[in-house]
Order: sequence, then C-alpha cells, then structure tokens
Amino acid sequence: MTLQLIKASVHTFAKDEDGLTIVEYAVAGGLITLAVVAAFVLLGGAVNTKITALCAAVNGGAC
Repeated sequence: MTLQLIKASVHTFAKDEDGLTIVEYAVAGGLITLAVVAAFVLLGGAVNTKITALCAAVNGGAC
C-alpha cells in the first residue's frame, strides 16, 4: 500500500456518516428501552395491586 492510498482511505472513512447514523439509532433505542424499564419499575407495584384487587373482586378473594 502506498501512502497516497492510505491517506485516501482515511479521508473516505472520515467523511462516511453511515456509522454515525447507526450510533444515533443505538443511543435512541437505548434511551427508549431505559424509559420503558423505568415505567415498568415505577408502575409495577400499582398495577399489581390493581390486578390483585380486581382478581379478588371477581373470584371472591381466591387470588
């Protein structure tokens, strides 16, 4: 490999923005996943209480 070819390859790699787009999608996906997990953790106890109360009302306390 010549120095010109290496320089051209590095220049092409530096101008390529496809990798940046993939990283942006990965970060966005991670943030969405974190938000969903946080919602489940925060609302989990309240939802469990409501479902247990509903089950007790329907089955007469046999939950």
